[in-house]
Amino acid sequence: MSWINARRRRPAAGYAALLLGLVVVALVYGSLTSRGGASAQTGTQQDIAAGKALFQASCSSCHGLEAQGTSQAPSLIGAGAAAVDFQMSTGRMPAKEVGAENERKPVTFTPQQIHDIAGYVASLGGGPEIPTAEQVDPRNGDPGVGSQLFSANCAQCHGFAGAGGALTYGKDAPPLTQATPTQIYEAMLTGPEAMPVFSDGALPSQAKRDIIAYITQTRVEPNPGGFSLGRTGPVTEGIVIFLGGMGFLVVIALWITAKRRDPRPTGPMGTERKQS
Repeated sequence: MSWINARRRRPAAGYAALLLGLVVVALVYGSLTSRGGASAQTGTQQDIAAGKALFQASCSSCHGLEAQGTSQAPSLIGAGAAAVDFQMSTGRMPAKEVGAENERKPVTFTPQQIHDIAGYVASLGGGPEIPTAEQVDPRNGDPGVGSQLFSANCAQCHGFAGAGGALTYGKDAPPLTQATPTQIYEAMLTGPEAMPVFSDGALPSQAKRDIIAYITQTRVEPNPGGFSLGRTGPVTEGIVIFLGGMGFLVVIALWITAKRRDPRPTGPMGTERKQS
């Protein structure tokens, strides 16, 4: 044991121990991150290479050859695979025109091509990953809790039933009627357009699943009161009642006017008799 103590007193032993500790930490960190990294979500290096070729052919004119961004579009370095998957799976990208607000439209690429491009963007560094099927499964959420969370965080823009609504500066919050559970989860993770980012720190994964469960449930709920009127709330219902009531009053007024007879007496040939 004396020779071990002698070696420990040497200055080089401390540096060797520090180096060994750093190597161990690096190996542990690498094993942990490799389980949920970009390769686990977005495919192999071959898929990433295919995504790079697609990106340079279809996206680089705005975002740059290396996704570094240009004067027409922002950099995608650090955007993550989830942001790419949301924008492309909803047809918002490629954009119809530069600078315009992107809205849902027909999808240009296949799901595999979208995942390849998302994998390439994710390989550039950072950003949220595409959620798994288990993460977005509405069956794992509580619609009752989701209703409260949606009312507190989402209804101000999207409406209490997710039918969408108008925002300032000519923008609008889109309806959620066509959004898939994955797209809803990705939107909360990435905050597209004017939407704020709801990270897992601000809104945990379970809370996101609760919101998804509520949104998907509202699509299949019956309308016990009759017509749904788009489920946009009491303002629409009030307008319909007002216009319907005014229309009814106008019809009644026209009917009464048409039935009104002239009280003045007339002659045998329909001419008015003069008063003596």
